[in-house]
Amino acid sequence: MTGPPLAVFTDPDDLDPAPGVAKLTEAGFEVRIADSPTPDAVVRAAADAVALLVGYARIDADLLDRLPALRIVATCSAGYDMVDTEAARARGVWVCNLPGAATEEVAVHALAAALSLIRELPQADAAVRRGGWTGDLPRLPRRSGELTLGLVGTGRIATRLAELAGPLFGRVLAHDPLDRPARGPAAFRRTDLDTLLASSDVLSLHAPLTDATRGLIGSAELDRMPDGSFLVNVARGGLLDHAALLAALDGGRLAGAALDVLPTEPPAPDDPLRTHPRLLLSPHMAFLSDAARRAYVEQPAENVVAWHRTGRPHTPVVTPATTPAPEGGTL
Repeated sequence: MTGPPLAVFTDPDDLDPAPGVAKLTEAGFEVRIADSPTPDAVVRAAADAVALLVGYARIDADLLDRLPALRIVATCSAGYDMVDTEAARARGVWVCNLPGAATEEVAVHALAAALSLIRELPQADAAVRRGGWTGDLPRLPRRSGELTLGLVGTGRIATRLAELAGPLFGRVLAHDPLDRPARGPAAFRRTDLDTLLASSDVLSLHAPLTDATRGLIGSAELDRMPDGSFLVNVARGGLLDHAALLAALDGGRLAGAALDVLPTEPPAPDDPLRTHPRLLLSPHMAFLSDAARRAYVEQPAENVVAWHRTGRPHTPVVTPATTPAPEGGTL
């Protein structure tokens, strides 16, 4: 390899990559931005790249085989389900994520969504806009202090949500499907999944998407929830069976749901999720804020720079089976 090492943003989309580009350039990298997240477009931009900075582009074994110089994948998100981690490990590629850049934003978004559902705000807004008033509400709001908030997951975001929501709810329960240890003292009580489902007036999803959690909440799980309960998902669309969700909404098991993540993003114009009256939707924006938007490109760049200089990124989630030294870096 001659010249500066190459780093490529595969799909910054709703982020401004400029702060990350500046950090990488200052560290001696050439930086490119792929014109599309498709495999062919990524290969055109990154054929000689040592680093990829990834939004939602799928980084699978086939793509890794087409990028022989690649040594590190830095995700611009806490989730890294878009990367085939075992394929990366076997090919000597580090994978690192962005664990804490938007903890506050996502927790606040989940709480705002839950409270909006409990207070019937979407239905109240619709009633006023069509000329109605208080008597036109489809159901009475519930008092949050008499309700149980259930958390699927016990990571940073779930823990912060529990801290924020604890004073507003009667109790907060949590179950971690990956059995991760608690991060110090927590504002929730841990329980098993069946108890969580049966107890939760509001169920909020905060688990990573893995083979073990894909489709975690389906018909059987929704059937265990109390009648008239609510569901919030700000994690990954793949955690939830959306056909089962629609059936639970139509059948009355769920009174409403708030989704920031969907199985296909953006959804097709005729997707029934777009028009269901008991769904509160947002466009995968729970992480967004002025501060987080900058962190989401700067921190992945800092991971790449740390790897280049020391041989190890700040927040690895995959340590490769072999770890060749970064060309031009120090070990």
